Amino acid sequence: MSQRLLMLVGDYVEDYEAMVPYQMLLMVGHRVDTVCPDKKAGDTVATAIHDFDGAQTYSEKRGHNFRLTFDFANVKESDYDGLVIPGGRAPEYLRLNSRVIEIVRHFANARKPIAAICHGPQILAAAGVLRDRTAQAYPALKPELGLCGCRWAEPSAGLDDATVDGNLVTAAAWPAHPAWIREFLKVLGTPIGM
Repeated sequence: MSQRLLMLVGDYVEDYEAMVPYQMLLMVGHRVDTVCPDKKAGDTVATAIHDFDGAQTYSEKRGHNFRLTFDFANVKESDYDGLVIPGGRAPEYLRLNSRVIEIVRHFANARKPIAAICHGPQILAAAGVLRDRTAQAYPALKPELGLCGCRWAEPSAGLDDATVDGNLVTAAAWPAHPAWIREFLKVLGTPIGM
C-alpha cells in the first residue's frame, strides 16, 4: 500500500539521514516529497556527513547535494500520510520557521506517523509536541528534550536502536537506520519481512 510521505530537509541536513531513508522508503513503494523552506522541486540542499571517529563528539564533513522533489510553498499537510525529519544541522534553524512548526503540529495533532532522528527532534521540541511523550535523539539533545517535558529514552551504546511511542518513531543517529525505518514502516502499516 503506497503512502505519500513528507520529508523536511535544509542545508547541512545529515547526508545519510536524508538519503538513506529517502531511498529505503521509495524502495518499499512510498512516494516521498522532499522539501525545504524557500526552495522548490529541482533545487538542492547541501548535506553534511557526521561521523563517529573517536573525538568527544561527531566530526562533520561536506556531503552531497540532495535534490528536492516538491515545492515547500505547495505543501498541504492533509495530502500526506506521514512525516520524516532527518537530523544534522538543519533542524536547529528549520525550527525557527513558523510554517515548519505549523506542518509538524498538523502531523502530531492528527496522530499521523512521524519519524525523527538525531537532531530532528529539535523541531518536534520547538513545535511543543513532545510533552509527555517518550523519545530519543542524539545524546547532546537530552537536556533540550527534558526541558520540553519529553521522557528521554536512552539510546543503545551503538546508537543503533529506535524508540516508538504511538505514532512517533525516534532514533539517535544514522547507525539506527534499520531499526528506525523498520519501526516507522510498522507504524505506517507497511508490510515488511520475508
